Amino acid sequence: MTKEELLTKRITAISLGCDKNRVDLEKMLFRLKKYGFQIVADPSDAEIVIVNTCAFIEPAKKEAISSIFQMLRLKNDGKIEKMIVTGCLPERYAKELLKSIPEVDAFVKLKENENICNVVEQLYGVAISKNKNENGRVLTQGVTYANLKISDGCDNVCSFCTIPRIRGCYKSVKMQDLVCEAKQLAKDGVKELVLVAQDVTSYGKDIYGKPSLIELCKELCKIKGIRWIRIHYAYPELVTDELLNYIKNEEKMCKYLDIPLQHIDDKILKSMRRRLDENQTRELITKIKTEYPEIKIRSTFIVGYPGETVGQFKKLCNFLKEAQLDYVGFFPYYREEGTVSFFMKKQIPNFVKNHRLKVIQKVQANVAKQNILNQIGQSVEVLIDEFDEKDGFFIGHTEFLSKAVDFNIKILYNELNIGDFVKVKITEFDGENFKGEVL
Repeated sequence: MTKEELLTKRITAISLGCDKNRVDLEKMLFRLKKYGFQIVADPSDAEIVIVNTCAFIEPAKKEAISSIFQMLRLKNDGKIEKMIVTGCLPERYAKELLKSIPEVDAFVKLKENENICNVVEQLYGVAISKNKNENGRVLTQGVTYANLKISDGCDNVCSFCTIPRIRGCYKSVKMQDLVCEAKQLAKDGVKELVLVAQDVTSYGKDIYGKPSLIELCKELCKIKGIRWIRIHYAYPELVTDELLNYIKNEEKMCKYLDIPLQHIDDKILKSMRRRLDENQTRELITKIKTEYPEIKIRSTFIVGYPGETVGQFKKLCNFLKEAQLDYVGFFPYYREEGTVSFFMKKQIPNFVKNHRLKVIQKVQANVAKQNILNQIGQSVEVLIDEFDEKDGFFIGHTEFLSKAVDFNIKILYNELNIGDFVKVKITEFDGENFKGEVL
């Protein structure tokens, strides 16, 4: 096959897993587009399908395998020609996948992402071209906001986490490269940057000798067109007064902080290899709530960790009632091979974990209900992200709501454009999203 014939092939991609994984895929799609391929949305319109996978926990692995077999059915029916699997699943289980799913045309490890065009060339027997250093993104979640992946890997070695084994040690992206990427995103119409990493607050420690998140944010704030900058996955021990003051006083910084706490009991925290104990965690949350009340807090917690007693679980439930965190996500503990906690005794039965998950979700739902009621009647600035043609609503979010994980705001109004910032009064909550009217 000639290169000209190869370029008649259309490519689509399925993105699974975290926002960091999505950034990897968007960069691969950019390379493919620059090569000359047409990127399409529907697998039924494509000859080549990429499934970008996650392998962090058991449900993610099951979702990845399900998507792979779904696409293989299309291939077996002759509807697609080639199937490529990328992301964390082949990084973690390359040998097993090659043996168990030989119908997949290529399993691409993370370090091979930049060679994705060469992978496609090999599949069609086309002469391998020189790999160009193309930097850019094909945005897959609209154009109003974009994730900016500031590092890869992690050094925290939490007892339950597979990321260090999959992604390796912490590797920051050079500040000048991130600024260049952000400037291009701004040119593409992006209004909000969401800084993502497994540990955002450790940014720069490996290349600048110290955590340099604030210095990075200061450079990003200079970019014309970028209106909001949001921080996700800030490890609690590095949420300093300096960082909180910067978020509070810098106009472009969203008054929002995602701090994964995981638990509150000292024995559990120590076993998890978390660095803050119960008192330090409570002090941090109290400080933010009292000294920086404008900053909304999102967090995540694990229930059913090995050895978690009824008393320790109740302590976590009581902490949530007391802390009144704005947004919270929960995970049942998943026993992942290759982690320290995999070998721990006193593993909690699944039915107990699932019961505790329902109980704690109900506890937080009551907290969230009051938080929601407190927001009714408030006037907020909303970034318009999309238009729902079916219901006739514009949909947006505020600096206090992260588009990817929190509630949206639905607005019934005719004279708006995607990318607009508008003043909106929140009028009600429909059970899933806020509704508002333009002021």
